[in-house]
Amino acid sequence: MKLNDEEQDILAGKAGPVPQLALKHQIKVGDFFGAKDFVPVTQAHIMADTESLGEAGVQWLEGLAATTEGQRRVRVPTITDPRGTDFAKAEWLGQTSAMVDLERRAIAAFETLGVAMTNTCINYQTIQPPTRNEHTAFGDTGVVIYANSVCGARSNFEGGPSALSAGLTGRTPRYGFHLEQARRGTLRIEVDHTPASLNGWGALGGVIGRIAGNYWAVPVIEGIEGAPRSDQLKHFGASMASFGSTALYHLVGLTPEATKLSDVSANDLPVHRVTKADVEALQRSYHTDDTVDVVVFSAPQLSLYELADLALLCDGRRFSVPMLAVTSPQVKPDSDRMGYTARIEAAGGAVLSGMCFYQSYAREISEARGWKRLATNSAKLVNILGGYGYRPMLASMEACVDAAVSGKLVRT
Repeated sequence: MKLNDEEQDILAGKAGPVPQLALKHQIKVGDFFGAKDFVPVTQAHIMADTESLGEAGVQWLEGLAATTEGQRRVRVPTITDPRGTDFAKAEWLGQTSAMVDLERRAIAAFETLGVAMTNTCINYQTIQPPTRNEHTAFGDTGVVIYANSVCGARSNFEGGPSALSAGLTGRTPRYGFHLEQARRGTLRIEVDHTPASLNGWGALGGVIGRIAGNYWAVPVIEGIEGAPRSDQLKHFGASMASFGSTALYHLVGLTPEATKLSDVSANDLPVHRVTKADVEALQRSYHTDDTVDVVVFSAPQLSLYELADLALLCDGRRFSVPMLAVTSPQVKPDSDRMGYTARIEAAGGAVLSGMCFYQSYAREISEARGWKRLATNSAKLVNILGGYGYRPMLASMEACVDAAVSGKLVRT
């Protein structure tokens, strides 16, 4: 890779061993992907849950934090994805003291490195949404696809060490979706209906993700009517990324880079048609049982508007099975202040903050609480949780709340 004078100094250790180590890692990544040089980034976002980090990962962070020579703090605003627990709910979830202690150690190390512990996967709704053509280094797949597609920013999926390295050096290898040519459409998707519910948007994203099938595929989607809201696009993109590893899509006439089809697509791209029946078939494939052990709203974390909708559905109800609503530390205080949290918990639900269900020792929670049959309105969550020993079921928020009351998920 071609290095400028500042990068040569970092590599030579003139800024200290921590940024030197970070740049060495980034050069290896850049060489692997054929990057010619680095691009400056304005912000970074790290996947930082301790289930993924493990003891070895936390010790590595602690080693960086313990370094006193040279620069050890991040150069650009750097934030974190959901952590591994909500400390106030850890015991109720069945998480062990070892899990909690590991989490506290990771937080201490990150804070020493100057990382802001935002603990959110919806930073584009709550903290500082990136702007068009802004180069970033984001880790969470749902964050990357939203930033690239809806905001028009530029980011690859950055692994945890790569995202932290970008924060420490203020740059990332210039490859992939930082390049104009990688952002052109590779296939066209024609849809015959526009979903209304969040689970419908997630299921549509899942169908398209399966068709796209790989990280470098860029679907150009036609046929969506109206102007989708942020929460709808949140579920749509998060599911597409989960089912297809997709990092960027274009909605013709809606997303910023695709004012018209020719902006992002050649005329000879392969065309795939997605019908309402395809979307319904995906949802039916995840309705495998009628009995429910737990209801979870998570992945991505809930916005304030989602919590408002949930609170309205909870009014006057009483749950017979646990219901978890997971949101961000930025949204939770507003939910408390506006009474949404109290209304949800009056029905027997639990509002959790700063975590994400599948990144929070989901298998161990299942074993501790006896939860197997899980209902949710998140297509991303059902796609992931089968690997953690659950039998996940996809339904609307309304149907899931009904299931929390009756213990049964009605087929629709």
